[in-house]
Amino acid sequence: MQARDREILRLAVPAFGALVAEPAYVLVDTAIVGRLGTLPLGGLAVAGAALTAAFGVFNFLAYGTTAAVARHFGAGDERTAAEHGIAGLWLALGLGISLTAVGLALAPAIVDAMGASARVRPHALTYLRIGLLGAAPLLCTLAATGYLRGLQDTRTPFAIAVAANAANLVLDLVLIYGLDLGLAGSAWATVVAQAAGAVAILGVVARRARAAHAPARPRRAHVRGALVVGGQLTVRTASLLAVFTAATAIASRIGDDEVAAHQVAWQIWLFLALALDAIAIAGQAIVGRTLGSGDAAGTRARARRMVEWGVLAGLLAAAAVIALRPLLASAFSDDPAVRDHLLVVLWAVAGMQPLAAIVFVLDGVLIGAGESRYLAVAMVAAAAAFVPAAALVVAAGGGLVALWGALYVFMAARLGGVLARFRSDAWLVVGATRA
Repeated sequence: MQARDREILRLAVPAFGALVAEPAYVLVDTAIVGRLGTLPLGGLAVAGAALTAAFGVFNFLAYGTTAAVARHFGAGDERTAAEHGIAGLWLALGLGISLTAVGLALAPAIVDAMGASARVRPHALTYLRIGLLGAAPLLCTLAATGYLRGLQDTRTPFAIAVAANAANLVLDLVLIYGLDLGLAGSAWATVVAQAAGAVAILGVVARRARAAHAPARPRRAHVRGALVVGGQLTVRTASLLAVFTAATAIASRIGDDEVAAHQVAWQIWLFLALALDAIAIAGQAIVGRTLGSGDAAGTRARARRMVEWGVLAGLLAAAAVIALRPLLASAFSDDPAVRDHLLVVLWAVAGMQPLAAIVFVLDGVLIGAGESRYLAVAMVAAAAAFVPAAALVVAAGGGLVALWGALYVFMAARLGGVLARFRSDAWLVVGATRA
């Protein structure tokens, strides 16, 4: 195996575990809650989509931190790299506390905006209110993970993510079935697991920062820089999540069985998307480091190789979904109507994987290069392409397959945007900082 392939795999394989931490929590909850009935599953669908959207908006805490830290690490300045990581952590703490406060105040309005039916609404509200308590631990984990990735360490976040997910599974079973807490037990299990994971990874970050002789107090300039990049990446991520949140809202209006099937399909898609995104995470770390060290030619060569790996991973993911369709449908619901809808829509989930893989890898490469402003504009344009397609689904009274067709339009528009930038040399800016 070539050295570049080993480098990619060394970062990408363990990155998988850290990447899928949050959707894995919800995926486990989906499988277990699905046994409680269609209404709790529908409530999880609505609340889970809202929480994923709310938390996902702040993934710039990981992505932006990785790019900044990797550039300084590549340039041999580990102290400044650590200072960027510390700034990200303080920012994450403040944002997490604010998100919990605002989310709890607006929880009823959020559930209503998601289009939950009268029967699903109380279940969604219960899960959402409890789930919001995990905001600060989760956002701090994102920032800490970004710092470690920038240092080319994806193994530590992986180990912590695996332990946290194992704890979530055990707590789910104890609280839901042992203590008979139902959907609330599932939400509490996730929050406790998130908090434990945060404590573990923050301990690792503290040791690395002390070794680099970085102060615990954040530098104002680094916080400002993180906010600028964060604002651009937030526009990008918010546009992405708005599309999938809107899709869930449309599914809610189609019917309770349909939104339950869409919830399962979407969680499977998200799980696979972040699994494929592991290569993009490697791209962020590698591109940031090699550009920081001044190697533009090596950066492009590595990026091309990662795209090839992405295509292969996408094809394998598609084949896995097709082969496991009956098993997946049975595993996530006992309701025959939900299973029937799911068996059909999983074909759409499978077909999107190769296309999504290319998009994710190129997105990671450009984030690592510091192209956050361009990516924000490109994502807004792709979301704009989704709007008329989704409107057509609603106007025509289309079902889940038509809804996923609109999502295909969105992904194709994303591909066009990132591919155009990658083919140019505008993103290949070398040095410890991007001028």
